[in-house]
Amino acid sequence: MNGTKPKVAIYCRLSQEDRRKKHKEDDSESIKHQKIMLKEYAEDQDWEIQGIYSDDDYTGTDRNRPAFNKVLQLAKAKEIDIILCKSQSRFARDLEIVEKYINGLFLEWGIRFVSITDNIDTAVEGTIMQRQINGMMDQGHLEKQSNSIKAALRVKRNAGEHTAGLALYGYKKDPKNKDHLIIDEDAAIVVRKIFSLYNQGYGKTAIARQLNDEGIPNPTQYKVQKGIAYRTPPNKLGTLWKYFSVDDVLHNEMYIGNMVQGKYESVSYKSKKNKPKPKEEWVIIKGTHEPIIDIDLWNSVQSKIKENYKPFSGGKIGLFAKKCKCKYCGYTLKTSKSHNDRYLRCPTRQVDKSSCQGSFISENVVKKVVLKEINSLTEQYLNIDQLEENIILKQFRNEKEELKKEIAKHQAIIDNQSRAIKVSYMDKINGIISEEQFIEFNSDFSKNIEEQKKIISNKKLKLAELENEQETLKSKRELLQKYVNVTELTREMIDNLIDYIEVGAKDPITKKKTIEIHWKI
Repeated sequence: MNGTKPKVAIYCRLSQEDRRKKHKEDDSESIKHQKIMLKEYAEDQDWEIQGIYSDDDYTGTDRNRPAFNKVLQLAKAKEIDIILCKSQSRFARDLEIVEKYINGLFLEWGIRFVSITDNIDTAVEGTIMQRQINGMMDQGHLEKQSNSIKAALRVKRNAGEHTAGLALYGYKKDPKNKDHLIIDEDAAIVVRKIFSLYNQGYGKTAIARQLNDEGIPNPTQYKVQKGIAYRTPPNKLGTLWKYFSVDDVLHNEMYIGNMVQGKYESVSYKSKKNKPKPKEEWVIIKGTHEPIIDIDLWNSVQSKIKENYKPFSGGKIGLFAKKCKCKYCGYTLKTSKSHNDRYLRCPTRQVDKSSCQGSFISENVVKKVVLKEINSLTEQYLNIDQLEENIILKQFRNEKEELKKEIAKHQAIIDNQSRAIKVSYMDKINGIISEEQFIEFNSDFSKNIEEQKKIISNKKLKLAELENEQETLKSKRELLQKYVNVTELTREMIDNLIDYIEVGAKDPITKKKTIEIHWKI
């Protein structure tokens, strides 16, 4: 080495994330204090400072620390003479690293290691045991700390408290309670748009393309713009919506108000790497925060995802995808294109003509039939005049009132029989009736009470059925009112009204294709 002064590399590390930072260029206060202390110490020792290196937000067991590895490169190349740290644990908390470098390679390379607060100096004889003890204690402390943190997080997750550093896209941390989520309306609008578009039949890639065309930032870029995170994506691709980012939104149960956590676990306390956990081991607590997506839309979207619809080349899912079946073999009809029209055909007959009579029909023909039938259905339900509707509702109301009266009557019998048991018991105590008479009376009363309870149970069941029937009628009417006099079919309309459509061959008399619609309502 040239020069008379020993060259020292100062190494600093902060292991705990500074949540207040918004730019990765910002130094935390702890790092600043370490640098001041170590710089003054080096100057007092008359050492030449070759450079100051710091790793922020890294653990002492992480071997991929950039500044840490830079110092090791300098040491191996013998461009420095000394490595100076605040403590041995700042350099490494892993006993294996301590043994490999401080007690091994540094001695071979002629590198002196000095840490101030724990009085470690490899130039002083007899300190190797102290370095090993420090290493074991640091490693044990880290493992204990890791287990304590895991236990605390487990308790918070089971209580439905939010434990992640950042809120899920669409939400933000409640300023009154950092463990609770509230809706971030700016992002929630985009989440609702994604669910709505998918429900209308758009594929995930098409949705991503539309969001990008509208200049809507993806979740990562949104957080940067809001000052929530500081790690800006390195290039334009990192700011775009993609298939998988849309897919993540559509699958996330957090959007219906359920807290979903514990999806990953660390490989070990020595590593920042995580591995996914089986879904049955996730911590899911229902109803912890306000939902962005209502349950009906969520169920509709999940049903479509489960069906695994494949969109056309333009990104939109077919109007009748997974809805049309062959009348003869029951298989779902596949879509094909010829010229400017789309056709639905039986896949069984395509591969083996002898296996099925098959069905083949233009999508436009199915559209016309379905549209006509929907308008006919709405007319059938909605053309009941107000008087007739009032009569139906009145019948429901009268039946329900009668059932409630009967339930009250049988409950009164139970109350009377219960009082009779108490009276007969007092009569037995007072010697008015014998033990045998009391047992006989009690048996009769108890038997009668059980019979009355069964009658009440049946009446309540009938009452619940009536209320359900009334609610179903109301729901049907409300649903069909949305589709009065429709002139254009939508995927959402088909999903809401139709279970499946059976398509057969031409009718020999009418010469028209056989189309049978199986309604959901």
